[in-house]
Amino acid sequence: MTVSTQGLPMSSQQHAFSVRSKDIWAIALPASLAFITEPVAGVVDTAVIGQLGDAGLLGGLALGAVAFSVIFALAFFLRFGTAGLVAQAVGARDPKDGLLHLARAMLVAVVLGVVLLALSVPVYWFFAATLAPPAESQTAFTDYLFTRLWSVPFVFVNYVLLGWFYGRAAAKTGMALQMLVNIVNIILSVVFVFGFGWSVVGVAAATVIGQVCASVGGIVLTIRHYGGLANILAGTPRTELLDLAAIRRMVGISRDLIIRSAALMGAFAYFAAQGARMGEIILASNAILLQLFAISAFFLDGLATATEQLCGRAVGANWRPAFERAMKLSFVWGTLIGGTLALVLLAFGWLAIDLMTTNAAVRETARVYLVMAALTPLTGMTAFIYDGIMIGATLNVTMRNGMLASLAIYLIAAIILQPLLGLWGLWLALHILLLTRAGIYAVAIERRKGELFA
Repeated sequence: MTVSTQGLPMSSQQHAFSVRSKDIWAIALPASLAFITEPVAGVVDTAVIGQLGDAGLLGGLALGAVAFSVIFALAFFLRFGTAGLVAQAVGARDPKDGLLHLARAMLVAVVLGVVLLALSVPVYWFFAATLAPPAESQTAFTDYLFTRLWSVPFVFVNYVLLGWFYGRAAAKTGMALQMLVNIVNIILSVVFVFGFGWSVVGVAAATVIGQVCASVGGIVLTIRHYGGLANILAGTPRTELLDLAAIRRMVGISRDLIIRSAALMGAFAYFAAQGARMGEIILASNAILLQLFAISAFFLDGLATATEQLCGRAVGANWRPAFERAMKLSFVWGTLIGGTLALVLLAFGWLAIDLMTTNAAVRETARVYLVMAALTPLTGMTAFIYDGIMIGATLNVTMRNGMLASLAIYLIAAIILQPLLGLWGLWLALHILLLTRAGIYAVAIERRKGELFA
């Protein structure tokens, strides 16, 4: 495989293959199950610390979790970028199964993780200044952050491994590794907090050990796949590993995905900030409604992962029929999944609201605006699927620019609609963000297909 002047992968041969619904579900279902375990672990951590009856500990844990969500969101390019490149290598029938992409990404993950670990104190200062934990939460926040920072290199390695497994359509293995992280975390959190009395240090240490277990397990499976470490070293000669063109492409993908993630985080940060300005009841209600959207997103993320692998494989194989078929089936199943999720939220969202809060005012407000959260699986579905298509095709520049343009349109819509319609206007702007992003990507994909399959 070579690379065009636009940075697009170009294969000199065509490798025909078909895409069926079962191919999509073989990846989407395990990926969704794996993604769902993540919030469960977070809920358990919160519940474990919550049983100690100290609001300061709970606040420190919550703020620490926010800090790491920012770090890991900005590093998620390691998974996205690796998955797209490996899927294309599989489609091009690379006998090494994307080994060079794996090795380069692993090198970046280790270096980046070690650098962040070495910068623990400045990282702490930054988040302490940004999040401003109250006095009663300061100690818990500090203990949690410094303990969990030891997980960073392993999290980055796991992102690369997951990208490699999902890029090869080994979704069950990826699911097993993600579930391993969270199961170890859940068990050890209970043991460390209630058995050893380690408080927030205990839940942080449990997370570190879970990530170490998954990274070791993933590396062992990778070595076995290639028949031993000697074969891996022989398959990644330094001249190919440090190929400047390949490195520039990887760096470009990484940079653009970081910008894309930062823009998306900025959109949701603005949404939260505007809600906060409307009072604590609105702020709490929005937090609950966004949790409902987040739960739906785990199902849609699984479908996006399947789309990413199949479209990436089609690009690598230079086989447009498979690309078109993967897109079509993804949207068919996306519509069914998104529609079902929307109906479930409309019918039972009130129950989820009542489970998440006992405050009568918050419950009443959240129920009023429940319809806006319930529609997000439908309006967001196309954005999720197009994300998968873009990542698989490694159209990183288009993805970045589309997200930035969508963010600008969203901010304009929010500035206009919120004064006119209040919270309804803010939620409408969020739906506009999701639909605009999908629309921009749809136009871009149609324009770039000729280059993708030249």
